[in-house]
Amino acid sequence: MVSTESSSASSPVKIAVTGAAGNIAYSLLWRLAAGEAYGTDRPVELTLLEIPGAVRTAEGVAMELEDSAFDLLTKVTVTDNPDVAFDGANAAFLVGAKPRGKGEERSDLLAGNGKIFGPQGKSINDNAADDIRVLVVGNPANTNAMIAANSAPDVPRDRFNALMRLDHNRAESMLAKKLDILSSDIEQLTVWGNHSATQFPDLSYAAAHGKKLIDQVDNAWYTEEFIPRVAKRGAEIIEVRGKSSAASAASAAVDHMRDWVQGTAGLWTTVARPSEGEYGVPEGLVFGYPVVGENGTWKVVEGLEISDFQRERMDANIAELQEEREAVSHLL
Repeated sequence: MVSTESSSASSPVKIAVTGAAGNIAYSLLWRLAAGEAYGTDRPVELTLLEIPGAVRTAEGVAMELEDSAFDLLTKVTVTDNPDVAFDGANAAFLVGAKPRGKGEERSDLLAGNGKIFGPQGKSINDNAADDIRVLVVGNPANTNAMIAANSAPDVPRDRFNALMRLDHNRAESMLAKKLDILSSDIEQLTVWGNHSATQFPDLSYAAAHGKKLIDQVDNAWYTEEFIPRVAKRGAEIIEVRGKSSAASAASAAVDHMRDWVQGTAGLWTTVARPSEGEYGVPEGLVFGYPVVGENGTWKVVEGLEISDFQRERMDANIAELQEEREAVSHLL
């Protein structure tokens, strides 16, 4: 890592985005350029990283960013070299990932992405600023984040997160629609575990206007509709839209980074971060937890009582993530 004066509000924050020619990045980059992550008083430099075959498309994206005439955007760089992309970076959104090919098993997908996120983690280790924050968006995000973190021994592990804010936002939205309230009314909701069909959207502590929400929904709706629908919302969108979630993923990524940098004022959100053993999760697994953002860091909400119902679903996520770790053990 390299030292930086990025704490100065007048110096540009350097943000690297991988997979910059893709659909998620196309929604994400404009919001970053508008200052939605680090604040509207902070200039922004963007670096767009792509594979060689997509650099020209990324150059077109850069042209559009320039044509948007953002007051905060001071520079846009396009490159296919990770060392250039992460040089002095204060934030990195790792969006680009290998999709599952025809006939591939999940282990093949994990191994293929390991060859992407391992080298990117090393490049971040060697080139990024000492305040780097890394958000892995590309799936399978939790294990990709673990691989990247493992390849960056000089970067604190907690600087590598995986995106589960999208799952959190989906859960809030579905619950708000069910109860005819605003998403912003809902507090203390979380999504435990893995960004996969195993994830556990948990209403055990959720409240609005001082009332527990689990008492306001039917248990059958909670267990048979809400939990699986949140977990499989991405597949539902593909079926209806014909394409995977892009704008909502970008929006969630901005939400995540904004709250990481600026804090949550004591409110809960969901973040997948390397476990330190909280709630019985083996150390090192990148696991979704209830957290609050405070002073530029995440703090896991501790001391929660866990029922047998919750434990069973959390353990299913632990088992799945352990299987994923085993599948990429040769890369760790």
